Amino acid sequence: MSGGSCDGRYSGKTVLLTGAAGGFGRAAALRFASEGAALFLSDLDEAGLADTVALLPEGAQARATRCDVADEASVAAMVDDALAAFGRIDVAVNNAGIAHRHAKIADTDLQTFDRMLAVNLRGVFLCLRAELNAMKARGGVILNVSSVAGVLGAPLLGAYAASKHGVIGLTKTAAAEAARDNIRVNALCPSYADTAMLTDLTVTMRGTHEDATARLVRGIPMQRLVTATEVAAAMAWLCCDENSFMTGHAVRLDGGGTAV
Repeated sequence: MSGGSCDGRYSGKTVLLTGAAGGFGRAAALRFASEGAALFLSDLDEAGLADTVALLPEGAQARATRCDVADEASVAAMVDDALAAFGRIDVAVNNAGIAHRHAKIADTDLQTFDRMLAVNLRGVFLCLRAELNAMKARGGVILNVSSVAGVLGAPLLGAYAASKHGVIGLTKTAAAEAARDNIRVNALCPSYADTAMLTDLTVTMRGTHEDATARLVRGIPMQRLVTATEVAAAMAWLCCDENSFMTGHAVRLDGGGTAV
């Protein structure tokens, strides 16, 4: 099964990564590149994407393109361009996503709900569909980024939670459908991380960003947030060849937060 070796080497492998302009995506780009992968990176934020490319190790093979994952034609072009650039896609990480400010479901407007599903769920569907077709001939690994909000209720984040629950449903279904094509599909469910997305989220929470973060940490047994570097390490591990029998799982990276 195509993927990457778990000794830290993705030499000869091509990794397609969405949402690569910052946060988890940037950390993942750096991790996969450090292990020898050729990268095809995408994001709506072209400036952030260029910054990610500039941070890659010297000699890293990388192409980058603007992509709106909620747009069918944009996703199709991204996958076609990746195939044209590298000849194949061994690993795809569907990381692009957005969050919304805190609001009860009763107070959430339809525009917010639709936007969450367009990017976080439709976007994963469009990428997943294109990647499955691209990998059918030779196999591969697909990792969809969900959230702990995709396995639990998430008060004040109803639209976000709905989108992330949907990602897990797509993941499990795709894993069952694609197994005979030698394609593994899993989901990663991180908890809160100190990224720009969290900063945007805490704007609508009580107190300062630091106060809001402290309240979030109290619900995590390890008493801290996950780091983008840790998320990237989990991505690299889930996509590696040593995990060749692991498919259809939603792996929680949450410091024990969903264990209690």
